[in-house]
Amino acid sequence: MKNTHSFHIPVMGIGFTIDTPLKVAQYGMDSVISLVDDILLEKLRKMYSEKFEVPYHEISDKIEDFRAKRITSYLNLISDLAGKKFEELKNVSAEKSEELFNYVSMLPDGSKMKAEFEKLTSKELDFSKVKNWVSNNLSMGAIDVNIMTKVDKDNYIKDEKLPVEFNDAHAALRGFANSKLNSSVVLSAGMNPRLYAYMSQFNDFFPDENGAFKKRIILKVSDYRSALIQGKFLAKKGLWVSEYRIESGLNCGGHAFATEGYLLGPVLAEFKAHRDELQKTIYSVLSQELLNQNKPIPNQELNFEITAQGGVGTFEEHEFLMKHYNLDSVGWGSPFLLVPEATTVDKDTLSKLAKAEEGDLYLSDVSPLGVPFNNLKDNTKDAEKQVRIDKGRPGSSCPKKFVAMNKEFKETGVCTASREYQHFKIKALKDQELSPEDYQNQYNKIIEKSCTCVGLGTSALLAYGLDTKTEGEGVSVCPGPNIAYYSKVMSLKNMTDHIYGRDNMVSRTDRPNLFVKELDIYIDFLKNKLAEARVSMNKKEEKYLLNFTKNMKAGVAYYQSLFNDVKNEFVDIKASVLSELFKGELTLNEIQLEIESLTIKA
Repeated sequence: MKNTHSFHIPVMGIGFTIDTPLKVAQYGMDSVISLVDDILLEKLRKMYSEKFEVPYHEISDKIEDFRAKRITSYLNLISDLAGKKFEELKNVSAEKSEELFNYVSMLPDGSKMKAEFEKLTSKELDFSKVKNWVSNNLSMGAIDVNIMTKVDKDNYIKDEKLPVEFNDAHAALRGFANSKLNSSVVLSAGMNPRLYAYMSQFNDFFPDENGAFKKRIILKVSDYRSALIQGKFLAKKGLWVSEYRIESGLNCGGHAFATEGYLLGPVLAEFKAHRDELQKTIYSVLSQELLNQNKPIPNQELNFEITAQGGVGTFEEHEFLMKHYNLDSVGWGSPFLLVPEATTVDKDTLSKLAKAEEGDLYLSDVSPLGVPFNNLKDNTKDAEKQVRIDKGRPGSSCPKKFVAMNKEFKETGVCTASREYQHFKIKALKDQELSPEDYQNQYNKIIEKSCTCVGLGTSALLAYGLDTKTEGEGVSVCPGPNIAYYSKVMSLKNMTDHIYGRDNMVSRTDRPNLFVKELDIYIDFLKNKLAEARVSMNKKEEKYLLNFTKNMKAGVAYYQSLFNDVKNEFVDIKASVLSELFKGELTLNEIQLEIESLTIKA
């Protein structure tokens, strides 16, 4: 079925899109809920049950499989409440038509549905005809969920390790699989073979003879090779990927999974060129496996969607991505943090985001996952962290333990942002008898880690005035660099009008093109990697840096050809883009020469 909108709202943090479907699904907009924090989900389930007078029975952490049961119950509640909102919108009358007109007004102007509605209502409002049309044409947005596949901590009862299906990601998957949702799970942060194999235990993920699914799989990837490998792996389990969600490696919010210098444009071009090949290769594996498992084989070949996200910020960029790369949707993330009608952000953080400029946004090492993390300077979680450091007691009390996966000092695992881990690590550091300078550098790396698994959910608690006694009031926030160019809180109508070119919410005239911005971020990333290798470069680092530079140079050449060839797009900025690409090419040539000179010296 064709999407109502040509954009989707990706998962943001842990709490920022925790209830977004309840705000936007009735308007046909797709969005994604994070399943990391079952404690937060349970608190919100209680709040919404009381608000909408729905019976609530607490799911205590003392009962068996509480994490999966909390997730199922929350998703079922959001499904029911969003569904009710949508049905009320469709039940149009003279007294109740505002929400319907809001739905239609936010559709893209070229929408067939919008044109039909305007024709239907242009002369007189026959509510029986309108009601019939609405029933046949309007659809609700998807209530999708996100699982970070590597956030799959082992769990214990006392000192007894539970079976693998009670790991955090496994339990989250089971919670979604057992819910009433007919939607998708977005698998992000790389491949988890055990989790992927576990998915095959749930019938909802398999197609029926008509090729329909109750539960679908979306893979978030940053390059074609990853999509092919993971798609084939899942197909060997009888599982089909219904969407490949391509995300820029660095020009995005949240955790940044840098590719080996593969830029977004060339990656999208590769998917476009090999889309049919990808479909046929993976479908042949799937159909054979379905046959082996004696499961229904669809009576026609399955297809998938290809979408992209990461740094898009204008209607022109949105349209170009859709048309040039034949995409099915474009993800708009960080700007939606400034839309309270869509996301859940506390007032203080909302104000900080609206004021943020380029210098306030940086790629940090604060994540205990050990992955670069997009961060906002002066966020209250980092301020909270600094207070403990100044008191000589670095590290968090680790109240939720969702990323307590480091087993360096403890078999059951601890979080690298925790006081326990940092105490042991600093103690071990003192025993090494390093020089004062080396000791300080290593010490700073240890205490840099922040309790993001709590901080990324706290904003929702503050926004709704809920208890934060366990969590504290510190908020982590992880916007992409693109948010620097938006400077005010927006309505949902403002945002959709901006996406579809009916209005302009970008406050500055100096916003770079998304491809140029990503190139600049990647060059900075490469420079930092080179700086780390300058001390003593080994063969592995040399190969990595040269390959990274080679791929980036190929990306720049691709963009130079692209912008020289396009005739009617980016007319106003073409000259400046080509100039920036030339500068990038020169910088990469200099970097390559330095890598080669370091290699000779070594």
